[in-house]
Amino acid sequence: MSGTDDHCCVLAVDLGTSGCKTAIVSRAGEILGWAYRAVDTRFLPGDGAEQVPEDWWQAFLGSAGEALARSGVAARHIVAVCCSTQGEGTIPVDREGLALSNAITWMDMRGSEQIRQQSRGRLNMAGYDAFKLWRWLRLCGGAPALSGKDPSAHMLYIREHMPEVYACTYRFLNVLDYLNLRLTGRFVATHDSILTSWVTDNRDAGKVRYHPGLVADSGIDADKFPEIVPCTEVLGPLLPAVAEALGLDPTTRVVAGAIDNTAAAVGAGTLADYAPHLYIGTSSWIGAHVPRKQTHVRSAIASLPCAVPDKYLMVAMQTTAGSNLAFLKEKVLYHQDELLREAQLPDVYKIIDQIAARVPAGSKGLIYTPWLFGERCPVEDRSLRAGLFNLSLHHSRETIIRAFLEGVALNTRWMMKPVERFLGRPVREMTILGGGGSSEVWCQIFADVLGVPMRQLAEPLQANAVGAAYIAFVGLGLIDYPSAAAQTRYRRVFEPHAAHHGVYGERYATFVELYERLQPLYQRLSHAQG
Repeated sequence: MSGTDDHCCVLAVDLGTSGCKTAIVSRAGEILGWAYRAVDTRFLPGDGAEQVPEDWWQAFLGSAGEALARSGVAARHIVAVCCSTQGEGTIPVDREGLALSNAITWMDMRGSEQIRQQSRGRLNMAGYDAFKLWRWLRLCGGAPALSGKDPSAHMLYIREHMPEVYACTYRFLNVLDYLNLRLTGRFVATHDSILTSWVTDNRDAGKVRYHPGLVADSGIDADKFPEIVPCTEVLGPLLPAVAEALGLDPTTRVVAGAIDNTAAAVGAGTLADYAPHLYIGTSSWIGAHVPRKQTHVRSAIASLPCAVPDKYLMVAMQTTAGSNLAFLKEKVLYHQDELLREAQLPDVYKIIDQIAARVPAGSKGLIYTPWLFGERCPVEDRSLRAGLFNLSLHHSRETIIRAFLEGVALNTRWMMKPVERFLGRPVREMTILGGGGSSEVWCQIFADVLGVPMRQLAEPLQANAVGAAYIAFVGLGLIDYPSAAAQTRYRRVFEPHAAHHGVYGERYATFVELYERLQPLYQRLSHAQG
């Protein structure tokens, strides 16, 4: 290994729902500089949620330039660019690579009707044609979400409601695929970015490929799907104009990268089979690498191909997590209306931590259900909505703030039983990462609610970027995954408090009962709203 290799770094991109974080990461997993640019989401009637692809690109350029400047790393030491992005997004592009519409994001459910129609047949069960469901489970390891949140539904929605766009579409791309197109000019998908189009045979994790029957039944023209490559594939050098804009050498290589849950699993260092991690970002999930493909339909949990060869990644997804705090901040505490017109907001999340720490476990009987945009696991139900239960004159803004944090943790506990059933063993400890993993108060709440120690990463906010960097280093042959995992650093471990765990056990029973009793009402209200 040369001296140059000892100083090599990756420009690692983490494009989430709320914005783009870009970091300069060394081969030792150290963050040498990073920056962030926010990205807006446009919520539309009928459960639509879109973002502007050009906003992603400008956020990337801005954050990358700032990260490079902050790091002080010379351009010659940047050996690769590699991205981790939000998943389940859909961007139709023409032959020139131009986006033909806004990106339909993973929260968008406007294609629910189309995917339900496409999934039905002569003999139906749980909303699916029995044969189609059997084939999806056997080949893919899962099936399209009938809520409409997958690209399989997005593409059908475009075909049905945007026929001019569909006709001009050269390729349908996921978010990761679009960034790689802008970086290299190549129209490709990765093993994990193509998964939720539900048209691939995933039985061999190292050789994900299109299945003619699944493609034919998708309702989408076969030639509109991109080439599939492994996450560690070197796609080529940066386009000259991109290299110039970033101030990088034009020979800097681009490695295909991964969607967020795959990159997070690598960045968390949880590469051993059945070692779980909990990611808390805009959404959240429990993930763990497992040795085989399997699916639990009832709880909407599956293990699917990922960045690590010959392994699958189990993911149990919660639709909204950190977005509940963003909602609290932007729509309640600091909503820009006649009551508050501040030009600059304080560091609200640090203040939220300080306030929540003063409130006793259990929020004085106040319970928050965090279903702002439906739910995916352990139940897939687009009609569910958030709410505060048992609010009284004894409560205050302080108890509401803590109840928000506890509600997300209670929902995570709701996922734990099916997760443990899927893994075939109890969860003894978890690694916590993502923006929510930066909060010591929240880490302790999760430990108390779940009843297991929570290991907080040294850099929880940058775990996805670190994961993307390791994928690049592996793709370039500069490190292997076991060596990368051995470099994982932790800030501290949060042990559960027995007394608090007892309180949360009572709250959890009420939480689940709230779902059971209110679910029919949410269904009724959803139908009434059209």
